[in-house]
Amino acid sequence: MTVTPLNPALAATSAPPVMEARRWLEGVSFAADRPLINVSQAAPVDPPPEGLRRAIAEAALNNPAAHLYGPVLGMPELRAELAAQWSRAYGGKIAASQVAITQGCNQAFCAVVATLAGAGDEVVIPTPWYFNHKMWLDMQGIRAVPLPTGAGLIPDPKVAAALISARTRAIVLVSPNNPGGVEYPAATLRAFRELARARGVALIVDETYRDFDARSGAVHDLFADPDWAGTATEPGFVHLYSFSKAYRLTGHRVGAIVASTARLAEVEKFLDTVAICPGQLGQIGALWGMQNLAQWVAGERAEILARRAAMSEGLAALPGWRTLGCGAYFAYVEHPSPLPSPEFARRLVREAGVLLLPGTMFMPATDPAGQRQLRIAFANIDTDGIAELMRRLGALTF
Repeated sequence: MTVTPLNPALAATSAPPVMEARRWLEGVSFAADRPLINVSQAAPVDPPPEGLRRAIAEAALNNPAAHLYGPVLGMPELRAELAAQWSRAYGGKIAASQVAITQGCNQAFCAVVATLAGAGDEVVIPTPWYFNHKMWLDMQGIRAVPLPTGAGLIPDPKVAAALISARTRAIVLVSPNNPGGVEYPAATLRAFRELARARGVALIVDETYRDFDARSGAVHDLFADPDWAGTATEPGFVHLYSFSKAYRLTGHRVGAIVASTARLAEVEKFLDTVAICPGQLGQIGALWGMQNLAQWVAGERAEILARRAAMSEGLAALPGWRTLGCGAYFAYVEHPSPLPSPEFARRLVREAGVLLLPGTMFMPATDPAGQRQLRIAFANIDTDGIAELMRRLGALTF
C-alpha cells in the first residue's frame, strides 16, 4: 500500500465550510415554485456596474501592460488612491508606501500573519471566528487562541489580556464582523490597540465590510494616532480591506493591506512567492470604482441596510429564535431546535429549502455554544427573499 505524504498541519485543518455545506445539496431537488434559498456565503452575485466593466474591458483591449506582471505590492495609482481616501475617511495620515494590494483580503491576512508568526506561536481571535482565518493559522501550525465574546458578540479587551502569553504575536478583529454582523464600537477598537501596544503584539483589524457599516463618519480613530504603524519595538496596527464586496469584484480577487513600510517589505517576500503580483485587470477595476462609484456604493449600502432591517424584524417575530448579531452581510442567531446546529442545518436543506452554515463552523469543537447557533448570509437575497426565508423558518415544527 502506498502512503501519500501529507503535511500534518494541513491534514488537521478543517474542510472549507462553504464547500462542505454545498455537498449537502447532492441528491436534493427543489420545486420550481420553491427554489433553494442559499444564505450560506456572503458574496455579491451580480456583476459590477457597467462603467466598471467597461473600464476593465477597455484595459483588456487597449492596455498591453494590463496583461503583464505588475509591481508585487500593487499598482502605484491604486495604492495612492486608497491611501488618500482612507486618510480622509479616518482622519489620519497614510502614505501610499504603507498600502499593498493583494489577491483578495484572505491573501492579505495570510501575508500579514506570515510576517508576524510561525509554527508554535499564538494569535488571539474572537469566537465566533471567521473560519478562513482559523484555517490559515492551523495550516501554519500557529495556535489560534479563542476569545469568547458572549451573547453580545463584542470582544472584551480585559478578557483578551488574560489570554496573551509569551508566544502571542497578534490579536485579530473583524468589524463589521463575519460571522456575527456586529459593529465594534470605536472605544473597543481603541482599547484593543492600547492592549496590543502595551503587550508588544500586533493588532490586525479586518474591515472587509466597512462599506456597509450602519454608522456614519469614521468608525474608529486608530489611524489618527501618529504611531499607528508601530515603532522599532512595537508592531503596530494593521488594516485589511477587500474591494470585492463594494464593487462586486469577487472573481477578480483584489484586497489591501495598510501597515508600516517595514512590514510591507516583508509582505512583499510572501506575495512575490505566492502570486508574484495581484491581477492587473482587477486593480484597474478597483481604481476606477474608487474614483467613480462613491454614489453607487452609497446606494449599495442603503440596500444592505434595508435588508438588515428586514432580517432583524423578521427574526424578532420568529418564536424561539434569538438574534445575537445582525449587520453588514450577516445575521448570527440561536435556533430553537433540539437538534445540534449541524444536523439542524442539514434538515433545513431538505425540509425548508434553505442552505446556511451551523455555528460549529465558527467555534472551537469544545464550545457547546456552536451547537445552538447559525449564520445567515443575507446579502444575496432582497427583502422579498428575506420575507420568504422567514415564512419557511416560521413553518418549521420542532
